[in-house]
Amino acid sequence: MSLVREVMEVNVTTGTIKKVVSDRGFGFITADDAKEYFFHRNSLESSLDFDRLVGGEKVEFEIEQSPKGPRAARVQAAA
Repeated sequence: MSLVREVMEVNVTTGTIKKVVSDRGFGFITADDAKEYFFHRNSLESSLDFDRLVGGEKVEFEIEQSPKGPRAARVQAAA
């Protein structure tokens, strides 16, 4: 009997909240490499309160693929 272990590599990216569209529940993050990523309020971890975001906050996040392209996931305040 053989065991197969799948290891997923998770890359954490850092960036800054660029824009928040509070009435629509989403925003954009500019990563440190200058790429821009969409995020939805549901992708925020408990260290961030969507309703208090104004832009300029430093964050850490993972990048995941969506039908519309890459987006930020598991967004949290940068350490």
